[in-house]
Amino acid sequence: MNILVLNWLDPLNPQSGGAEVHLREIFRRLVERGHSVTLLCSAWAESPPLAEIDGIEVHRIAGRYTLSLAVPSYFRRRLKRRRFDLVVEDLNKVPFFSPLWANAPVALIVHHLFGTTAFREASPPLALATWMLELPVPRIYRHVPTTVVSKSTREDLVRRGMEKHRIEVIPNGVDFKKLTPIPSGDRFPEPTLLYVGRLKQYKRIDLILRALAVLSHRGIKCKLVITGRGSHGLRLKKLSVSLGIGDRVEFLGYVSETDKIELLQKSWIHLLTSPKEGWGIANIEAAACGTPTIASDSPGLRDSVLDGKSGVLVPHGDVEVLAQRIEDLLADEKLRGQMALEARRFAEGFSWDASALSMEQFLYRRVVGILDRQ
Repeated sequence: MNILVLNWLDPLNPQSGGAEVHLREIFRRLVERGHSVTLLCSAWAESPPLAEIDGIEVHRIAGRYTLSLAVPSYFRRRLKRRRFDLVVEDLNKVPFFSPLWANAPVALIVHHLFGTTAFREASPPLALATWMLELPVPRIYRHVPTTVVSKSTREDLVRRGMEKHRIEVIPNGVDFKKLTPIPSGDRFPEPTLLYVGRLKQYKRIDLILRALAVLSHRGIKCKLVITGRGSHGLRLKKLSVSLGIGDRVEFLGYVSETDKIELLQKSWIHLLTSPKEGWGIANIEAAACGTPTIASDSPGLRDSVLDGKSGVLVPHGDVEVLAQRIEDLLADEKLRGQMALEARRFAEGFSWDASALSMEQFLYRRVVGILDRQ
């Protein structure tokens, strides 16, 4: 198949996250299986307009906030003659409304939609724009074959009016060759909590900081390591100081894949407290390393954490409960060991190879109309 993929960012963009990991892992495997893949996405400062990533031809145009307006005209001018077999729209933040202008069958990938949560987690202008752009999604994509990464996202789309029988769940995967547990004795000697991801307001990392402050007031000594970059980084640093825990929090910024894996292996607990995610890919990466996760009991995250087994789910926004669950798990070495085994066992049910094969079969079966290729 000759496939055009539309996504807000590409995997090398400094702002890329879980959706871009998914894109890269799935579509590089489709390239390996003989398909041609072109990615149309936004540019960033000093990024070359054309690039190749794992065999994927990348076209970078416009900026993040103007990309959806620029894509249709760029497609007509530069890509329409390519005669793509299908267009795969990876709906990540801003819809491209590709069914209105694409000259090939369209398939949709959805990680999650923000809905009204945008008003709680983003600035009013950005929240309003996001909400308004999502409103026509059910009408425009109603008959478009769709894949989602979690049951939570499928349920959300059905509630919005999309047809359930057109929506297939294809979960994220994990790289078991890289992500492996280490002996418990090789973890950090000091109780260490870990956040891995972008530093954005909607990620609600402030909840983790506030929980750490509660623990500090109780005399519980532990360290928090925060990795990643984002627009909310400076505010989080100031908050940690104002809460009196600045000396207990380490902001590492961007870390390499190797360093990220080492942190996932050596930390005692991984934390993710977003109000909504497509799936929570960091949760399953932590699980593959045998590290339990404490996460908000919110859409997407409850799909990637087995409550009481691979980790613990807490009511979103309840700092006191979050702090208590952290304290309980830090104090119970036996429970952490049991969860480490359960987490690894849970993670072994997810494979990028299997997800890529499911995606290929979905595209053949649901879009192109060709029999599944083995």
